[in-house]
Amino acid sequence: MSSSIEVLTEDLALLQGEDRDPLESIARQLLVAIGEDPDREGLQETPARYARWWREFTGYDPGSVDTLFETTASGSLVAVSGISVWSLCEHHLLPFSCRITIGYLPRQKMLGLSKFARIAHQHAHKLQSQEQLSQQIADDIERLTGSPDVAVVGRGEHLCMAMRGIRTPATMTTAVWRGALKDAALRSELIALTNDRTC
Repeated sequence: MSSSIEVLTEDLALLQGEDRDPLESIARQLLVAIGEDPDREGLQETPARYARWWREFTGYDPGSVDTLFETTASGSLVAVSGISVWSLCEHHLLPFSCRITIGYLPRQKMLGLSKFARIAHQHAHKLQSQEQLSQQIADDIERLTGSPDVAVVGRGEHLCMAMRGIRTPATMTTAVWRGALKDAALRSELIALTNDRTC
């Protein structure tokens, strides 16, 4: 097995001669640090795959998130649930999955249906905490729709808890209630519409 100094020297030589992603070098260093040989069969292409995955995940493009429509249904509760996203815990760099429920009371404009998922994915594709994720989604829904009456509920399962530390899977729920959606009756309506008992 190569020493870490040999691997670093090889990586520097490769990087000087080629236009390689620096994340490949980091992946090779990681493999060496955990006692693996990055040149063995099965791992030879792993640094390149690792680099591509990080670039793909953090470079995610949600497309257009601001398609709005005129509405005559101002004040009627709109709810979208079951939006599944993956994110990365900013404390341990381990994945967490989260199911998002969004509710809001439209004013003059309604947000296009696919935009809710695009907004959720846009904020999930970076180093994140579930609390921040819920707040950032709510911020965008409020900003884009012009409605201060917004709710976002996230139900997440975190590998940083399931794979390390206590090593026990659990569901974490975060909730953001703003404006009129702080009201108990509207919360109950959102729960009934989405059948989400965690709201």
